[in-house]
Amino acid sequence: MPAGRHTVRVMVVEDDDDLRLAVTTDLAGAGLRVDQAVDIATADAALAAGDYACVVFDRMLPEGDSVHYVHRRREQGWAVPVLFLTARDSLADRVAGFEHGGDDYLVKPFAIAELTSRVLALCRRAGAGRPSVLRHADLVVDCARREVRRAGVLLTLTAKEFAVLEYLIARPEQAVGRDELIEHCWDSSTDPMSNVVDVVVRRLRGKLREPELIHTLRGRGYRLAGPRPGT
Repeated sequence: MPAGRHTVRVMVVEDDDDLRLAVTTDLAGAGLRVDQAVDIATADAALAAGDYACVVFDRMLPEGDSVHYVHRRREQGWAVPVLFLTARDSLADRVAGFEHGGDDYLVKPFAIAELTSRVLALCRRAGAGRPSVLRHADLVVDCARREVRRAGVLLTLTAKEFAVLEYLIARPEQAVGRDELIEHCWDSSTDPMSNVVDVVVRRLRGKLREPELIHTLRGRGYRLAGPRPGT
């Protein structure tokens, strides 16, 4: 995988020794630098000290469900892409993973090659070439710093909210369908009939505040446009 001048660094947080070794070995074989952790405390210390392109979290760790840790970090502005591993395969569990800040979700048992492919995709998405700063009306999205400001006020977004907003602001005034957002901001296993896109857009609108910039186009999706007249 192209990594510029440095090796792309990822972390695997998994307390099953055999699975962690298998995942780490395959990711390293794909050219990634892989750090390992068996619990949230170890992962948290490493994440505070290092620069990671992606983190793979097993959901059930010794301290409990890792979605709560990720959710808390997202609320603090942490934007590193996260892939959750879990034996929980219901739609409600998958939606919960995304709502708590996950970017991808893989159900056990899974093929190691598929996990590696998904991690590489998240790393590419995080580091793809793009203009460093995108602007629309009084909204400023700094892609390099992963910061969003509205009328000069710094906003705290989850990684998924940032991904959706970044995709929309790169296509101002264009209709963007839900399927298109799922394709570019989620993974191929996401059910296009689920409401994960609507959930993220609703949260994003709340954080962007009035006047509204993300408009719903009935039957077509969404569009980032200027405030409607009179607002």
